[in-house]
Amino acid sequence: MSRALPQTEPASDLPPRVTIYEVGPRDGLQNESSSVPTPVKAEFVRRLVAAGLETVETTSFVSPRWVPQLADAAELLADLDEVGRGPLRPVLVPNERGLDRALEAGVGAVAIFGSATETFAQKNLGRSRAESVQMFAPVVRRAQEAGLWVRAYVSMCFGDPWEGPVPVDQVADACAELMDLGCDQLSVGDTIGTGTTGHVEALLAALDRRGVGVDRIGVHFHDTYGQALANTLTALRAGVTVVDASTGGLGGCPYAKSATGNLATEDLVWMLDGAGVESGVDLDALVETSAWMAQQLGKASPSRVVKALSGG
Repeated sequence: MSRALPQTEPASDLPPRVTIYEVGPRDGLQNESSSVPTPVKAEFVRRLVAAGLETVETTSFVSPRWVPQLADAAELLADLDEVGRGPLRPVLVPNERGLDRALEAGVGAVAIFGSATETFAQKNLGRSRAESVQMFAPVVRRAQEAGLWVRAYVSMCFGDPWEGPVPVDQVADACAELMDLGCDQLSVGDTIGTGTTGHVEALLAALDRRGVGVDRIGVHFHDTYGQALANTLTALRAGVTVVDASTGGLGGCPYAKSATGNLATEDLVWMLDGAGVESGVDLDALVETSAWMAQQLGKASPSRVVKALSGG
């Protein structure tokens, strides 16, 4: 019996092409209980690129004290060499010290990580929202001066485990403040996975009113309540063409214990393939990579597509 494939029936209300922003090597592996060996991480990135994922966020130059799983950022990029550099291989930088290390490693793109709520800003960054914007201003300026592409993540856009519901206009304000620094792209994060489709529509409309159009937005949904694909579809119908996903559904948030894994890249690709939306990703190669990484981690992948196609 041949392997199952989605029957392609083009969807007229979706963009013809979607860029998948792969976060598995960074957002996924930072949440593992133990550190993955550097050579395994490097092989993971190479396999993802070979599977057709053009944009891969490789690591983070955060303090090893806070995220020991990514303490080998410089060593990883040295191992990857040219595969780990350029505008399609972003790294997360929390502050100017992180940017210094990233520049020394020769990266071509960086991402900063803000918050839509005060509580998470304090827990994640150790300062208020306003203070975090001040901290990021020189990071963005210096990155731009160095010719780097800059992305702004904003977390807790659809709910906060300490503050509860987050007003849509508050989220839009927090996002606009970071984009006003000169960032190239915004990623709106459903950090704890509580967002729903109407909420997605409302936030994208609020961002548009603040001058942040869908052409500069990526969406980052967690699947805690099984809403990630539905929310992604809603964003695509609104004109968004960049979707964050993590191979094998790896990831969560080390500062928000209720956050489970990201939208699985394989599940996203299956949906896009079936809708006739081009992503450039070879689903077979991606599933093989997920099964391989699951073996390295010693646990099964939560991706429905990986389970269906590999039994893993």
